[in-house]
Amino acid sequence: MRVGFIGAGNMAAGMARGWASGSGGPERMLFSDAGSGRAGELAVEVGGEAVGSNREVAERSDLVVLAVKPAALDAVAAEAASAPAVLSMLGATPLARVAAAFPRSAAFRVMPNVAVEIRRGVLCYEASADAPADVKRSVRKLLEVLGHLVEIGDGDFDAATAVMGCAPAYLALAVEAIAAAGAEDGLDPQFSRDLVIETAAGTAELLRLRHPADVRAAVASPGGSTEAGLDALERHGAQAAFAAAVQASLERMREG
Repeated sequence: MRVGFIGAGNMAAGMARGWASGSGGPERMLFSDAGSGRAGELAVEVGGEAVGSNREVAERSDLVVLAVKPAALDAVAAEAASAPAVLSMLGATPLARVAAAFPRSAAFRVMPNVAVEIRRGVLCYEASADAPADVKRSVRKLLEVLGHLVEIGDGDFDAATAVMGCAPAYLALAVEAIAAAGAEDGLDPQFSRDLVIETAAGTAELLRLRHPADVRAAVASPGGSTEAGLDALERHGAQAAFAAAVQASLERMREG
């Protein structure tokens, strides 16, 4: 399947890098942008091709990834109406809206997170009901290369995006803060960061098997140092802060 990207921002780049990093990706990737030059740079990096217009991307691709701002949907649709299939990454834009803008195309929606770059992403996905079965299979197969694919309803995309799309930044902030505290007490900064990163990776695997509350209880012995740390997090409102972050992300998405 030949995949064309309209837009070459961070998430488009992450998907392209993930596909290019091993087998199972598109047979060809094409890129266009609005004049930033990113399409050319990304094409060189992943072995794809930068083209001169959105129309050419649509004409030469089996699947067009819409990686633009939601406000650009109609303008892009006017240029790329010939696309056989479109995969929208437009935030807060229902699949029905995309399908209406591309009435001659099979329409799909996906919201990935940044780990698609290393094929460990989470991708929330939806296909239009009238998309041909063979196209659905092909699109799913491509997306599954990039990580954990979950099919959800249109109404869940905003909340799912706030949880899995934004959370890597929140988790990275926690890693950064913990590592910095270790460095402040005398650890080499890189060593401290490595310790936290490896701890986070192992904890993530453990959380596949055990409930978060059980993991906390297993680490926090009564009266011990972990319990003291958890008490400090509670006093400083850590849980409320994370909840507020998710809510703020939702509100911003829904502002359009």
